[in-house]
Amino acid sequence: MTSLTSADLCFLPYCLVILLYVSSPNWVAFLSATSTSNTEAKALLKWKASLFQNQALNNLTWYDPPTHNINATNSSSNNPKPRTSPCTWTGVSCNAAGSVSTIDLFNRGIQGTLHEFSFLSFPNLEYLDLSLNKLFDAIPPQISYLSKLQYFNLSRNNLSGRIPPEIGLLSNLRFLSLYENTLLGEIPEEIGNLKSLVGLYLYKNQLNGSIPRSLGNLTSLTHLYIYDTKLSGSIPHQEIGNLKSLVILALSANNLSGLIPPNIGNLINLNNLYLHSNQLSGLIPNEIGNLKSLVDLELSYNNLGGLIPPTIGNLIKLNTLYLGKNQLSGLIPKEIGNLKSLVFLDLSANNLSGLIPPNIGNLINLNTLCLHFNQLSGLIPKEIGNLKSLVNLELSSNQLHDSIPASFGNLSNLEILHLRDNQLSGSIPQELGNLKNLTKLQLATNQLSGYLPPNICQGGKLKNFTAGENYLTGLIPKSLKNCTSLVRLRLEHNQLTGNISEDFGIYSNLHFIDVSHNNLYGEISHNWQKCPKLTTLRLAGNNLTGSIPPEIGNATQIHELDLSSNHLVGLIPMEFGRLTSLERLMLNGNQLSGRIPSEFGSLTDLDYLDLSTNKFSDSIPSTLVITLLKVAYPQK
Repeated sequence: MTSLTSADLCFLPYCLVILLYVSSPNWVAFLSATSTSNTEAKALLKWKASLFQNQALNNLTWYDPPTHNINATNSSSNNPKPRTSPCTWTGVSCNAAGSVSTIDLFNRGIQGTLHEFSFLSFPNLEYLDLSLNKLFDAIPPQISYLSKLQYFNLSRNNLSGRIPPEIGLLSNLRFLSLYENTLLGEIPEEIGNLKSLVGLYLYKNQLNGSIPRSLGNLTSLTHLYIYDTKLSGSIPHQEIGNLKSLVILALSANNLSGLIPPNIGNLINLNNLYLHSNQLSGLIPNEIGNLKSLVDLELSYNNLGGLIPPTIGNLIKLNTLYLGKNQLSGLIPKEIGNLKSLVFLDLSANNLSGLIPPNIGNLINLNTLCLHFNQLSGLIPKEIGNLKSLVNLELSSNQLHDSIPASFGNLSNLEILHLRDNQLSGSIPQELGNLKNLTKLQLATNQLSGYLPPNICQGGKLKNFTAGENYLTGLIPKSLKNCTSLVRLRLEHNQLTGNISEDFGIYSNLHFIDVSHNNLYGEISHNWQKCPKLTTLRLAGNNLTGSIPPEIGNATQIHELDLSSNHLVGLIPMEFGRLTSLERLMLNGNQLSGRIPSEFGSLTDLDYLDLSTNKFSDSIPSTLVITLLKVAYPQK
């Protein structure tokens, strides 16, 4: 055996030190992290290279790795990191070992596909957010390689194709968001394997087929949003009741049919239930009264029938109750009066009958009360006057009778009051003049009599006022002359009196006015030309005299002009030839004379013209013949 020299003995300790250092676990981990980090960096750069080149992409600080030794270390650090590490790149974060754990590129303007994204290169990725970009084409099935993924968000892109079934292999996923894309096909059954899922957001896609029963396995789910897609079939009856952690269930705006499952009453943590805008039928289950945490219940726009269950009165936390546009019948349950947290109540467009329960006046937080388009009868309860937070009150198209309660004058926040198409009688309460925030007041088609309230536009905000088809008498209120906020005014078929030229002012926002078939008199004011948005002017069936002011020819935006059945005299102003937007012109039943202006030939949009029962002397001008033929024989 060869003996060791003194030089060999001196070198031996260094060899031992190096051997110990290289074989230590930390160094092995470092080499592994270096390799993984380098792979991740290259994978990100490869994907970036596949994207559309734009300014948004230039803002990503992702750089090519240096060409020198990738294992070089930073001597100033006790725990050296490879210089190729992407951990400081835009939107990228790493775990303690230096491997990519987060990619957050929300709203970065990225445009391209996911085909060159190497999912296999990111074994430690937990958070991936690529939402609100311009990604398109399919979600690759290789998404399944992200075995540690907990948060996955591709929402608000232009992704298409199917949701890959392989997504069901992401067993650690807690949040899956794919909403607002153009994904199609069925929701894969495999989503039911994601038993850690807390939030599932698939809304606003083109998904079809039925709701997979496997969703019933997602017992940790708190938020389920699959609205505004094309889902059909029934709501899974047994499985939906398993989701006892649900806080929000949103299945609205689909084509779902069948019954609302009674065991939906198991979801005792539910705050929001959105099933509106489907084709659901049958009864509202009594069990819905078990959902005592419910704040928002929306079942409108379905085919639900039968009674409103009295158990709905148990939902004392309810803020919003929308049951409109169904086929519900019977009485409004008196238990509705228990819902003192209600802000929005809509029972409109059903077949509800009987009285409006007086205890509806208990709902002192109510902002909106919509009971229109039903068969409600009896009196309007004066207790509605207690609802001082009310902004919108709609009771139109029922069979309500007797008078309008004077207590309505207490509703100081009211902006919309719709009472048209009932059997209301008596006078309009003067107290309505106290409603200074009123923008829409509809009283038409009742049996109201007496005078219009003199301060009807005291607040100066009234835009839409209809009181036609009643038995109203007296003068046009002075407040209407100065009501410059008016957009639409209908007082037709009453017995109102007043001077037409004095009772109406100049309205900069007025589109439509109909005061026909009253007892108005005087001459037509030339001020109508100063209403720049006026499209319909109906003054027919009054006692108007004098001539037609030529200035009306300047109101070139008018589509309909009805001056028929008055006592107008003189010529038709040739200025009418400027009314090139005119579609309907009625001057019949007057004492107009002279010639029919040849300028009528320029009224190319005219499709209804009545000049009968006047005193015209000349024949029809040849330039008007084509226009008249068009009116008589409109094109189909």
